Amino acid sequence: MNMTKKRMITLLIGLVALSLAACGNPEGGQKPGSVAQEKGANPAAPEQATYATLFQTSVFLGDSITEGLSFHDVLDEANVLAGAGKTAQFALEDIDDLVKRKPKHIFIQLGSDDILWPTDNPKEYALTHYAQLIGTIKEKLPDAAITILAVTPVTAEAEKEEPRYRNIADYNQGLKELAAKEQVGFVDLSPIIVDHPNLYDADGIHFKAGFYPLVLDMLKDQVK
Repeated sequence: MNMTKKRMITLLIGLVALSLAACGNPEGGQKPGSVAQEKGANPAAPEQATYATLFQTSVFLGDSITEGLSFHDVLDEANVLAGAGKTAQFALEDIDDLVKRKPKHIFIQLGSDDILWPTDNPKEYALTHYAQLIGTIKEKLPDAAITILAVTPVTAEAEKEEPRYRNIADYNQGLKELAAKEQVGFVDLSPIIVDHPNLYDADGIHFKAGFYPLVLDMLKDQVK
């Protein structure tokens, strides 16, 4: 009987010792860094926060292509004043809203709808209103820096379906000349498309979410 008790006591002591050893073993608990890995599971979050900070005093004025900046949550809606069907003429109606936002930098991307406008000379018609738009912005926001963004090219399939898109290059040349005349910035975004043709959306005109961070990377030096 005494021998049995001694064996039981010895067994209990051994179990306690093993339990203490496990508690003191770093590998027996949660691995250091596992919580940090969960917190960093969304690598895009810090990147988006950086864009929001860089462009916090900017407003992007444009059509549905520009609207993708806020639609895909790359920038806040407060920094994007755009919508489907917007033309240079229609954008004149947004001046009051633009002025209320008090931007230091204004990026304008209009033309995808302008070149489809049902008039004898869509380019001349659009550029006339574009010049008026820039002049009004200069009057209302004289300290704001203005940059014109070229109309982005479409896919061959989209161009085949709508032949008027063949005029994009000619229209962009007109925008470049307008920018020089008005002494505002001009940026051609087409190199992004050349390097990343997979970023087109299904219609071959609009773009997937991945396009927009690349646009902001191209423009970030303009707001520093």
